[in-house]
Amino acid sequence: MVQNKLVNVKGHDLYIEYNNSFENKPTIVFLHDSLGCVQLWRDLPSKLSEATECNVLVYDRLGYGKSDPMPTSIRPTNYMELESDALNDLLNVLNIHNAILLGHSDGGTIALITASKYPEKVKAVICEAGHIFVEDVTLKGIYEAWEAYKTTNLSDRLKKYHGDKVEMLFKAWTETWTRDDYRQWNVEYLLKGVRCPLLFIQGEADEYGTLDQLEKTLSQVSGKTEKYIIPDAGHTPHKEVPDLFFKRAKEFIDTIKVNFHFNISSGLFFVLFLKIFSFKNSFQL
Repeated sequence: MVQNKLVNVKGHDLYIEYNNSFENKPTIVFLHDSLGCVQLWRDLPSKLSEATECNVLVYDRLGYGKSDPMPTSIRPTNYMELESDALNDLLNVLNIHNAILLGHSDGGTIALITASKYPEKVKAVICEAGHIFVEDVTLKGIYEAWEAYKTTNLSDRLKKYHGDKVEMLFKAWTETWTRDDYRQWNVEYLLKGVRCPLLFIQGEADEYGTLDQLEKTLSQVSGKTEKYIIPDAGHTPHKEVPDLFFKRAKEFIDTIKVNFHFNISSGLFFVLFLKIFSFKNSFQL
């Protein structure tokens, strides 16, 4: 069943698009970037859902798209950890316990944090151009985006997707990342808790982060890892090289699905074995 609606999560309405038509299959959860939203994923969620026969959830975080606005543009340094808590609350509301998290940029970071903090709900992570610490190149990219916001029609283009929330969310992104106290932000201490399979995708020409983000992430998580570095691609491979991104994401999810079905089948077999064993013993004197 496809649901496009607002869901109340701890007093805030979050907009979701949720297709849970595939019974006993994982749910791919899409997590957008700092200026993104449900609409900006275009048709990728539906295509990936159809190709992998997985359920799919796409949602706007608080302050984005069709969700409620942020109460303030001032964010604490741990705002992405708080976003992982909000995602966990949303998964609880929707009764999702078998998520494959697919996140871009901030969304990729939130996916990693969620997998670490709530491992019982996360079966795998696809992290696209996520960050685990602040780099000079990150700040350079943000300052350039800030200048584009002031001198081009970027604001008008964003209003198409975020309405009158644009000013607030743009300030929240740029002013947080460029604050002096945020320069020390780092979530490497959480990576050991990521035990599920992880695919990290990054463009070799990413204008917001070096490949240290990818390499240091993969070296510190506890689960099986794969990397896909795409030559000549920048910060948004899913838009810049959509066919390459789609093919690699599908291959990874198909592998996760095989293991997911094996675990379900093994569990059902074990339950059946216990029932038969108990039934036989009940007839023994």
